[in-house]
Amino acid sequence: MTSPHLDISSEKHPAAALEFQVPVELAGIRFDHYLVQCVADTSRSNLILSIRLGLILVDGKKKKSSYRLKTGELISGTVFQPAAPKLVAQEVPFDILFEDDSLLVISKPPGIVVHPGAGNPDGTLVNGLLYHCQDIADVGDQIRPGIVHRLDKDTSGIMVIAKTALCHRMLVDAFKERNVHKEYLALVFGIFKKKKGRIVAPISRHSVNRQKMTVCDEGRGRYAASTWQVVEEYSEGCSLVRVQIETGRTHQIRVHMAFLGHPVAGDTLYGRAGNIRKYPRQMLHAQSLHFTHPVTGNELTFSASLWSDFREIVEQLRLEEYETFKDLP
Repeated sequence: MTSPHLDISSEKHPAAALEFQVPVELAGIRFDHYLVQCVADTSRSNLILSIRLGLILVDGKKKKSSYRLKTGELISGTVFQPAAPKLVAQEVPFDILFEDDSLLVISKPPGIVVHPGAGNPDGTLVNGLLYHCQDIADVGDQIRPGIVHRLDKDTSGIMVIAKTALCHRMLVDAFKERNVHKEYLALVFGIFKKKKGRIVAPISRHSVNRQKMTVCDEGRGRYAASTWQVVEEYSEGCSLVRVQIETGRTHQIRVHMAFLGHPVAGDTLYGRAGNIRKYPRQMLHAQSLHFTHPVTGNELTFSASLWSDFREIVEQLRLEEYETFKDLP
């Protein structure tokens, strides 16, 4: 019986549909443990609540959290979503590169989540945007006001924010139609044999670890294309590369670089941590953005300087390179 204190109407608490088939390697795992592994951005307590309410089923039947799954069983349903928290304006640091009545172009520091979610109820970029411009609260999604694209928490760099509903719709369309050109700088492990190239490899959610994305077979994932060019190489065994993404898939650069055998330095999800002192985060920076202003029609190009932690690492690598080769004839 549903608790009278819980409102699970889909109108107030929309939830994306889930559908997983239990693989042979996970047979025998507890129902709740399986969901924790396979459902991203949702707390364990919320998943257990979804099971108890009968929102997530096994072969169409309600089961207990402790139920041991069998190979081939179908997990389906929706995750209970509590009402969206009321967003509060908070002073969150970011650099403003451009602003007019329609949009805002910023450089996001590393370590800041773009919008509230599981484990990050506040202190996000969205909270900072509301502090800067309260009118953004009514633009777009209620939990992601003004946001038309995003960067990972530990990726620094340039973003464009919509300040009006019209600008939001037009920017969303521009991203969807691939009319926004994005370029990144990434410090990656390894020395490339070819100094530039293009990778076309579809990306989908990892079948077991739902926090990860992965390159998959044609037809299973979403089309993803990236081009890359080596900017500098260092004797320590890493390279600074410029990457342009033709599509905007989740973790696209991190997944594509790892697939090529050159994971982003400091990326503990898709590569190796390396020296934690030297690589305090994933060394990925959104350097430039080019698009047509949705209202004025002007062509706009912006660039964001490397954040200080990234710049210091590159400068140290350059210094070490000089010290290594300065005495050679």
